[in-house]
Amino acid sequence: MAGRVSTPGSSVVSRAFAVLGAFDERHRALTLSDLARRAGLPLTTTHRLAAELVAAGALDRRESGQYVVGRRIWSTGLLAPVQTGLRELASPFLHDLFAATLATVHLAVREGTQVLYLERLRGNESVPIVSRAGGRLPLHSTGVGKVLLAHAPPEVRAEVLASLHRVTPFTVVRPPVLAAQLERIRRDGYATTADEMTLGASSVAVPVLRGGTEVVAALGIVVARLGRDRRRLVAGLRVAAQGIGRTLDG
Repeated sequence: MAGRVSTPGSSVVSRAFAVLGAFDERHRALTLSDLARRAGLPLTTTHRLAAELVAAGALDRRESGQYVVGRRIWSTGLLAPVQTGLRELASPFLHDLFAATLATVHLAVREGTQVLYLERLRGNESVPIVSRAGGRLPLHSTGVGKVLLAHAPPEVRAEVLASLHRVTPFTVVRPPVLAAQLERIRRDGYATTADEMTLGASSVAVPVLRGGTEVVAALGIVVARLGRDRRRLVAGLRVAAQGIGRTLDG
């Protein structure tokens, strides 16, 4: 469960982080009772911490009584090196790719067993998109996620393969099938999905390399259907990813 810290004697900081950690992609607004349950803290403690976090701008409280992450957390998060450095260096290449394809473009990194989206340039609005900058999604059901999973340490791959869950009827949830896909991604240098995260959306993604070998991010495009455009999109992604990699090396 997100943010669970129920050990007696835990510090105020750890309890505050438990409250903040209760939020995720599927739980963006929480009532006080839900916040306490997901944080693993007593209701009275959660109420006090939530009030202090609201006063500090880390949380906002809506008229409905639900709590959401405050702007101060987002603005502070943007100062993290993975956000500022990679995001800023990649920005020109992302915009060039977006201009060339008019499709939704993603830049993402792996955070544990999830994808963390650093940037999203919104493309054709007829394609359903659930991602957002700063949001997290499963590794196994997204194009950028599969690229990152294919190049993740063996223990991370094993953890993901042992806990696959279905997001749509087309999500790959059989470990041998996904393992074979990951091997193919490492061999071919790109990943694809079709309706695995959202019905009506397909994706293609490639790794971003530093020093020619270290995978530091994934660059992806989301369209309605890949079809005959797959080769063209892969080529465009590779050019952009190589440009980002050269900038990182410089």
